[in-house]
Parts: sequence; C-alpha cells; structure tokens
Amino acid sequence: MQQSNGDFVLRVRDLNKRIGRKPIIRTISFDVQEGEIFGFLGPNGAGKTTTIRMLVGLIKPTSGSVEICGYDVQKQPEEALKYVGSIVENPEMYPFLTGWENLMHFARMHDGIGEDRIREVTELVHLGGRIHEKVRTYSLGMRQRLGIAQALLARPKLLILDEPTNGLDPKGIKEMRSFIRELAAGGLAVFVSSHLLSEIQLLCDRVAIIGGGRELAVGSVEELMGAGQGLIIWDTEPRDRAERLLREYADIVVLDPAGAAGLDDTAAALLNARSIVTETPEERVAEVLERMVREGIAIRGIHRVAPTLERFFLQMTEGEGIE
Repeated sequence: MQQSNGDFVLRVRDLNKRIGRKPIIRTISFDVQEGEIFGFLGPNGAGKTTTIRMLVGLIKPTSGSVEICGYDVQKQPEEALKYVGSIVENPEMYPFLTGWENLMHFARMHDGIGEDRIREVTELVHLGGRIHEKVRTYSLGMRQRLGIAQALLARPKLLILDEPTNGLDPKGIKEMRSFIRELAAGGLAVFVSSHLLSEIQLLCDRVAIIGGGRELAVGSVEELMGAGQGLIIWDTEPRDRAERLLREYADIVVLDPAGAAGLDDTAAALLNARSIVTETPEERVAEVLERMVREGIAIRGIHRVAPTLERFFLQMTEGEGIE
C-alpha cells in the first residue's frame, strides 16, 4: 500500500554521498510537490549530477533517503521508480523509426500501455501532426518533446528533466517553457536542472541551489530574489571622488563594473567610464545623493537594477560557473 505523503511527490532528506573518504554530497534536503516546477542549480563540481543519479536509483547514497510518492528509492525501488519519468541529457531515439514506432517500442517495456496511451502522450507533447514521420527529420525541439512523451508513457507522478532546453533556439526554449508549464498544470511534479538561470527564473516555482556538495538555499524564486541585493549604477563626475564617498559607508558595497555579476544586457549597456556599481540599501540612496550634491559631485544619472535569480546565485556560489 502506498504510504501517505501529503502533496509531496519527492522528498529528499539528509542526503550524503562519499567516494572513499571524499564527501561529494553533504546533507541535502528538499521536497517537490504535486504540480510544482522545481529548479535545481549548482556550479561546476557542486554535485548536481550525482544528486540526480541518486534520485533515480543509479547511485546509492552513503546516508539519507529519497522518497517518491512515499516509497524509499533504496528500500522499495520498483514501487518508487514506477512513478518517475526522466530524461538525462539528450533523449536517445531510433532515427530510422517514426516517432510513433519509437513510442511503440518503449511501450512494450511496460504493462498495460496500448495505442490509446501513445495517442494521448503524442497529443500532450504537440507532435500529433508529425508523429508518423521519421525521427531523423525532427528538429531538436521535436526530439526533446518525443523524449518527454516516452518518459510520460507510464503515467509518472514525477518528471526529471536534465537541461531540457539545451541546444534549443529562443523560439524552441519558449515553446519548451510553455510545454513544461502545461504538464505541471495537469498535476505533474517537474524537477528541472538547467544552466540557463533566466529560464529557471521564468519557469520554476521553487529552486534549490547547491555548492561544494552542500545545500546553499531552497525557496521560491521570489523569496530567493528578494534575499539578494539590488544594484545601483551611479553615473557621476568626478568618478574618483564619488567612489571615495561611497566607500565611507559600511553598508554600501562598491563592485568592480567589469565583474558586476547579475547585470543583464540592458543594465550593462548603461555602464560607461563614469559608472560605479554598488549594492546599496534602499534607505541609504537619498542620503548619499544629497551628500554628493552638497560636495559638488555631478550626478549624471542613477539606475536601480532589480534583484535577479542569477545575481543571487552568483552571490551564493561566489561567482562559480554552472554545470
């Protein structure tokens, strides 16, 4: 009998993994709820891929637990994993077969999946008009959707997608984002790892960030963005006097414009030779402006840059790259 687990489809508790004496994953915990899109982020070497492999039972944790729909992946693997569909890296399909023939092939690996279910997932992933064409004629986005159709055949409660927009053009990324939202709206829990932070910000309800094998933050995108500092771009003259003034404040952090991580293209276009980029408490801005005017510093402009998930991520991971 399935154990009661509320609305949580995936529960990860105190997950640890060591290889020899080297700790790879250190006490990671998070939940993924029904109908939720959950983002999973980590810099290079953070342990993101290792964690995903433990979620689907490919690697045994040293300690801790992974539960899917109330079943422990290590103790009850057959019961737990029947609720999971996953695509890790690019979906592998037979290019010389049609999309329909590929799905028929995978359907034979499960009990009770007939042509009605294949038609259902085909429509779900919007491939109805092309499903009888050879996969070698498909675009990358279509192959990604066919892979998701294959992962959905057995009616999983949890869909794990590793870099689902990898290699897609902007139009394909937008279509994939819309498609994933449709799946979640139908009650499916979707676990997404991605290196595209702007996409995670637009797509996900909640996010877990790991670094050095440790959990650094778990929360809604809004909460994490709110925890990050917004930036101020000061356009002043003379610049050196303005910077000296700003550095007198203990609660203002002056950043190197070249390394002011988290500026999008629009904000970066505002930078010039006079620019100073700071993390400045909102209540301090008016005071600093008034003092600059008093001291004869010309203010050409001041621009507020709203917090972003990318900015928060880079603050948490000290600027490390993403896997």
